[in-house]
Order: sequence, then C-alpha cells, then structure tokens
Amino acid sequence: MINVTKLAQKGILQPKESLSTHDRNKDKFTIGIPKEFTFQENRVALTPLSVGLLVENGHDVIFESGAGEASNFMDHHYSEQGAQIVTESTAVYTADIIMKISSPTLKEVGMMRNKQILFSSQQPSLMDFEVLKGLMKKQITALSFEYLEDDVGHLSVVRAMSEIVGTTSVLIEAEYLSNVFDGKGLMLGGVTGVPPTEMVIIGAGTVGEFAARTAIALGAQVKVFDSSVYRLRRLQSNVGSRVFTSVIQPVVLNKAILTSDVVIGAIRAKNGRTPCLISEETVSKMKPNSVLIDVCIDQGGCFETSEVTNHQKPVFKKYDVIHYCVPNIASRVARTATYALTNIFTPILLEIGQCGGMHNMIWSNQGIRSAIYLYHGNLTNKDMSEKFNIPCKDLNLMVMTNL
Repeated sequence: MINVTKLAQKGILQPKESLSTHDRNKDKFTIGIPKEFTFQENRVALTPLSVGLLVENGHDVIFESGAGEASNFMDHHYSEQGAQIVTESTAVYTADIIMKISSPTLKEVGMMRNKQILFSSQQPSLMDFEVLKGLMKKQITALSFEYLEDDVGHLSVVRAMSEIVGTTSVLIEAEYLSNVFDGKGLMLGGVTGVPPTEMVIIGAGTVGEFAARTAIALGAQVKVFDSSVYRLRRLQSNVGSRVFTSVIQPVVLNKAILTSDVVIGAIRAKNGRTPCLISEETVSKMKPNSVLIDVCIDQGGCFETSEVTNHQKPVFKKYDVIHYCVPNIASRVARTATYALTNIFTPILLEIGQCGGMHNMIWSNQGIRSAIYLYHGNLTNKDMSEKFNIPCKDLNLMVMTNL
C-alpha cells in the first residue's frame, strides 16, 4: 500500500530544478504592521531600514502610526524609508501579509480579510479557541514564530529571544542586588579581596547559557543545574570556562540555593507547564534580600512562590526574597529585540517575493513549513489539534495538491 504522506514529503524534497517554474517570477505584495494591543508588548516586527529594503524590492509597507514608538522608532523613520503611515488599524489589515509580534486578538481577527497571511507569535498553550475559529473561518495561512526554524533546524526566533533574556536577566539581578532597589547592596561579581556573588542558574538551555556567560564575565560564581548531562556539557563547552554543573538532585540544588545571592529559573517545558522545582519552604530559608528571576513564568514558573508581574511593577517580596516574574523580559530591551527579530523576518519576506509567493515558499523551505499552523484555514499543527480536539491535516499533502 502506498504511503501518500511519505510520497508527498519525498516530492517536497526534490531539487528545485525539477519543480514547476511557470509561477516563480518575482512576486510583489503588501505588508501590514499594526500597533500591538497586548499589554506591555514594546517590540515591533520590522525596523525602518528593513522596511526600506523591502520597498526597494518592490513591496509596499503599511505601517500603523505609533507602532514603533515603544522601540524608539518614530513614524517619520518609517515614512522616510517608503512606508505608508496610517492612523486606522483597519487600513493595515488590507495588506497581503500581516506582521505582528504578539498573537492576534479576536478584535484583530475581525479586521482581517479572507485568505490573508499572518506572521505572529502563537504558543499552543496560550491559543484562544475563538481566535483559532475566527482564523479558520477566514481561511488564513498563519505562521507561528515559536516553530520557525533556520537552515540547520534551530528555532531561530526562540533562540534569539532566549539570548536576550539570558543576558538581560543577569543585568536585572545586578540592579536588584543594589541599594537603589532595597537589595543587599552587593555588586554582582565583587572585587579583589571580596568574595564573588554566588549565582544559581536552573536550566542549561540558551537562556541559561547566556546568563552564565554574562555572569562569569562580571565575575560571579556560577552554578548551573539541568536534568540533561548533554545540555550541561554543551554549556560548559560553549561558555569556554569551567563552571560548576550538576544534574538536578533536590538535596544538592536546595543547598546551593540556600547559600546563593541570586537564582535564575530558566527551565522550559516542551509542552504544558514548567515543573515546579523549588518549594516555598526552600525559598523561605534563603538569605534576606536574595533575588529570584523566574524566566519561565509564562509556563507557570519553577518556583512555588512565583506570581506573574509586569514591567511597571516587576517585583514583589516574599519571605524577604525579591521575586522578579515578568513574562516578557525581551520587551524590556525592545529596540535590541526588534533588531534581532527583523534580522530573521526580513530575509523571509524577501524570499517569499523572490520565489513567487507564500505557496512556493512553503514548498521549498522546510523551516517555514514547520512554523505553519494554519494553511488556508486548515489546522496543520498537532499540538493545537490535540488541545482543541480538531482534526489536523497534513501540510505536505495540501501543498502538493495546491489547495
């Protein structure tokens, strides 16, 4: 019996020269960049120079007034590069491709037109069913940044934001250790003759690696815990310095936390909630005015005492321990984060035009295929399918049959 799915996948992997070329002429399209509605989302999808590059390649950009202000990009920066500035959100949603940072709201879905292309963040665990139904009804082709892969299979946006979060979290801890924020009055790292600050990092992924790299550069004494020996070994190699590493043993981990000055929780769950590794009892025994940063608070958090905070009121104290539990740390340095994002998105948009449209892009680019969760309104993401109990269709088959 012929396995149709495998046959479709085999067809997609054929050399480009063997594919039909009649529709591969350069395609022109309009890109819409709306202002974000999500609370304290300060990033924007494209910088002015990226907009200029797209305009030079024949594409049109519709930019909602004020969309870049939180990243310190003014409207005139975009208009000088050829963008059309509009004051009404509805005007942005006339574009062929909508570029957003946060996931769309029900109001935004209502402004979209049929068969548009949507680029945005969309974690399955945070997906709203009504939003999904609205997108499906309008036959939207939607791509999630969380699933977007680069040429070697790495999650490009996730990694870029994790690098920023890892580095920024250490700088945040340095702030809250100081007297200015009623901390211990310690300088992160210490000086000659003064013992270095002790830091515990839970998680040896990208966030943990860049946090360790920054902390070591500042002179802190770093201990890294993870459940994977492979990730610990990789961190040790990438950091290029001998760091205390250990698999997660509750006794060893709790002992390290009780003697530490700062703790970063950077354990991520592939699906569902992050495991809660540090109990309230352990937190209650920590040094007064120690600092906890729960990077994984958007997945529930790994400290039992964690509660979601925001950029306006980022910390609270419990058992005399300072807790920083802001879900969107990258928005704290929105301009840097925007530059990192636009470096990923701009080449994709240019390639869509060069290869003749989104359909051809999905056909030829595995990284884009992996990020598609809706194709012409058909659900293609298994995680969302399982969450909402909606049938999941095979994207490879649909692309081959040109649905």
